[in-house]
Amino acid sequence: MDSGGGNGYKRAILWAILYARVSTDEQARSGYSLAQQLEALREYAAREGYEILEEVVDTGQSGASLERPGMDRVRDLVAAGGVAVVLAQDRDRIAREPAYHYLLRREFEEHGTKIRALNDRGDNSPEGELTDGILDQLGKYERAKISERSRRGKLQKAREGKVMAGPRVKYGFKLNTTRDGLLVDEHKMRNVRRIFRMVGTEGHSLNAVFKTFERERIPTPGGGKHWDRAFFRVAILDDAYRPHTYEEVEALVSPEVAARLEREQLYGIWWYNRLRVRTRQVSEPSENGRRYRREASFTVKPRRNG
Repeated sequence: MDSGGGNGYKRAILWAILYARVSTDEQARSGYSLAQQLEALREYAAREGYEILEEVVDTGQSGASLERPGMDRVRDLVAAGGVAVVLAQDRDRIAREPAYHYLLRREFEEHGTKIRALNDRGDNSPEGELTDGILDQLGKYERAKISERSRRGKLQKAREGKVMAGPRVKYGFKLNTTRDGLLVDEHKMRNVRRIFRMVGTEGHSLNAVFKTFERERIPTPGGGKHWDRAFFRVAILDDAYRPHTYEEVEALVSPEVAARLEREQLYGIWWYNRLRVRTRQVSEPSENGRRYRREASFTVKPRRNG
């Protein structure tokens, strides 16, 4: 049967998988959303004559690891066969590490599938692969340089007694107008004082405090439905809530910061860069295949003066 417009053959369908990813910090940035990535990929697929087999997304997943639910789905689809290409907007959407990008490319080639990004700079020749590899390494270097510059800038601000504004402010506080210092949020701080009073004065257990806050439906710090039990233990031990004398603070900060303090006042201490955090993704079986969760371990760094 002639179904190829009178030419006596049927055109093979070129199936494409569209892959988009955003990490947690990137979700807050405009112009790089999942919707924007997918829209660009749909336009490219239509222009190049690809049929879309599936659109796969990874939300809040780092490109520094291959342990991503969406990427696992892509790899399963490729292994099933029949996929011509996996499309991503940028090469680092697939993986930030050049070695991981190379591993996936070789894995997909075994099934006749190519990886293609809209910002590819070379071609499939050895020279083109070399070009992309060199530019990937340069991109990795630039990201490391920017990260280190940002870290040193934040350390300098902390030495000046300033606060680094993040997506969330410590419960009971709010940022000042210049967003480099904390002010007391009296409405929320009443709940913090209540925790200290119930535990320290009235002798309640932390579990009893948790049940009280749950029973009274006091709004949680993050807006969730339930309080995190660990919050109450962390709050009791947090130096930001515990009173410190001028002399205690003076021993921790630079002379320039100490000069701005009043000797008769009590102060909380907000630590920056005190903990060394190591995170890893843990893969666990679930009813839908596998799921990933992040585990974090914390160690206290040795304190340096200044």
